[in-house]
Amino acid sequence: MNVDLRSDTVTNPTPLMLEAMWGAKVGDDVFGEDETVNALEEKAAAM
Repeated sequence: MNVDLRSDTVTNPTPLMLEAMWGAKVGDDVFGEDETVNALEEKAAAM
Protein backbone atom coordinates (compact mmCIF):
# COMPACT_ATOMS: atom_id res chain seq x y z
CA MET A 1 0.00 0.00 0.00
CA ASN A 2 1.28 3.44 -0.94
CA VAL A 3 0.16 6.46 1.08
CA ASP A 4 0.87 9.91 -0.35
CA LEU A 5 0.37 12.65 2.24
CA ARG A 6 1.93 15.56 0.36
CA SER A 7 -1.40 17.31 -0.09
CA ASP A 8 -5.11 16.80 0.46
CA THR A 9 -5.50 17.05 -3.31
CA VAL A 10 -3.71 13.71 -3.84
CA THR A 11 -5.53 11.73 -1.16
CA ASN A 12 -8.90 10.01 -1.34
CA PRO A 13 -11.34 9.99 1.57
CA THR A 14 -12.24 6.67 3.14
CA PRO A 15 -15.88 5.56 3.24
CA LEU A 16 -16.00 6.58 6.92
CA MET A 17 -14.66 10.04 6.07
CA LEU A 18 -17.26 10.44 3.31
CA GLU A 19 -20.01 9.46 5.75
CA ALA A 20 -18.77 12.08 8.22
CA MET A 21 -18.70 14.76 5.51
CA TRP A 22 -22.23 13.96 4.34
CA GLY A 23 -23.50 14.14 7.91
CA ALA A 24 -21.70 17.33 8.87
CA LYS A 25 -23.74 20.37 9.81
CA VAL A 26 -22.47 23.25 7.70
CA GLY A 27 -23.43 26.83 7.06
CA ASP A 28 -21.94 30.10 5.92
CA ASP A 29 -19.54 31.34 8.58
CA VAL A 30 -19.59 34.86 7.13
CA PHE A 31 -23.27 35.15 8.05
CA GLY A 32 -22.86 33.35 11.39
CA GLU A 33 -24.68 30.25 10.12
CA ASP A 34 -21.96 27.60 10.68
CA GLU A 35 -22.64 25.92 14.03
CA THR A 36 -19.14 24.44 14.26
CA VAL A 37 -17.42 27.77 13.62
CA ASN A 38 -19.74 29.53 16.06
CA ALA A 39 -18.93 26.99 18.79
CA LEU A 40 -15.19 27.32 18.14
CA GLU A 41 -15.38 31.12 18.25
CA GLU A 42 -17.32 31.01 21.52
CA LYS A 43 -14.78 28.63 23.05
CA ALA A 44 -11.85 30.78 21.92
CA ALA A 45 -13.51 33.94 23.24
CA ALA A 46 -14.00 32.31 26.65
CA MET A 47 -10.28 31.54 27.03
